Amino acid sequence: MASSSSSSSLFMPTSLSPQPPRSSRHQAHCFGINFSLLKNWHSVASGMWRTSPFGSTNLINSKKRRTLICAVNQDPEEAFKKTVEVDRLIDKLREANPIELQKLVVENVLAFNEGFWIRLAARTDTCKSEDDKAWFSTWLILIISLLKDYEELAISVMSIVDRLVHKTNEKINSATDVLKGILKPVVDDVIEIQWPPRDPESLKLMEKEITEREQDGQLDEGFLSEVNAQLRQAKEDGDKPGLEAMLQKVLQLYASKVLSKRSYAKKGDEILKAEEFLESIIKAPEEEWNKLLLNGLSIGKGEIPPPDLYAIIKKRIERTLIRTEGGSYQQRVLSEYLNGIQSRAEQVVQVLEGKLQ
Repeated sequence: MASSSSSSSLFMPTSLSPQPPRSSRHQAHCFGINFSLLKNWHSVASGMWRTSPFGSTNLINSKKRRTLICAVNQDPEEAFKKTVEVDRLIDKLREANPIELQKLVVENVLAFNEGFWIRLAARTDTCKSEDDKAWFSTWLILIISLLKDYEELAISVMSIVDRLVHKTNEKINSATDVLKGILKPVVDDVIEIQWPPRDPESLKLMEKEITEREQDGQLDEGFLSEVNAQLRQAKEDGDKPGLEAMLQKVLQLYASKVLSKRSYAKKGDEILKAEEFLESIIKAPEEEWNKLLLNGLSIGKGEIPPPDLYAIIKKRIERTLIRTEGGSYQQRVLSEYLNGIQSRAEQVVQVLEGKLQ
């Protein structure tokens, strides 16, 4: 749930750090399994015990060579421990019923590496009877079949991730274009960004762009994420105060437009003065807040007691938190805007109280 913080990206710019999407890269491995190796072993499983005029000498010698290579690269004691672990897994798999077998495959999916298949082949060669060999063959094909299912699942998941990444990239590009369109009246034909802009008309055009695009539904989470990313970068660079102030203004205008959509100033035929006063501040530019607070608060020239204003702001924040998605950029921006109004009101009250004393 969003809450007020000591720093605000609307008034005291801080960064809200969106995570850029990671590029998608197809891998031949999934869950630690090399599926090209499994395909090879599927062929071995279906033909390992076929009658051959040359017997299984070449296959055994090949396994011995591969086992030797593995052993050279490992500490003997460590290699022995791994062999024992693999043997235990093979024994568990062999004794399991079909339901238990599926569960074991899921729980030990990362263990089905090249070393496992080499050890399994070696164990198969040591079988004393043809029945045992045939049993191992059937069992091996079943395991590979289960793993094949997981391969297909992994491919489906990767396909979904690819589509999501592509869609995210499209949204990012779209959000960037929206932001460029909003800033265009202010930054067009300008070498160095200044704030406020020299031409007051450009600010009105920027506000008009925000109003129209908000009505069109273009100012979504992707847009707010992009604004905050640019604001973060401007803050880190430290040499673009004009851009930083401009992006803050974009968020302020957005918050003002969204919060102004709902009015709570009327309760039946009664006008709630504190609510009406808050709504007048919400709609006003930040530069006019001091004047409005001075003229509206009872400690100044108005009739609204500061505690009443604070209570109404608190209630509006609570309504905002309920109506927006928890942890969203929209929730943060709207809450910070309201907290900014309260902070400014407190500052004005402190100044006026100091003068009265």
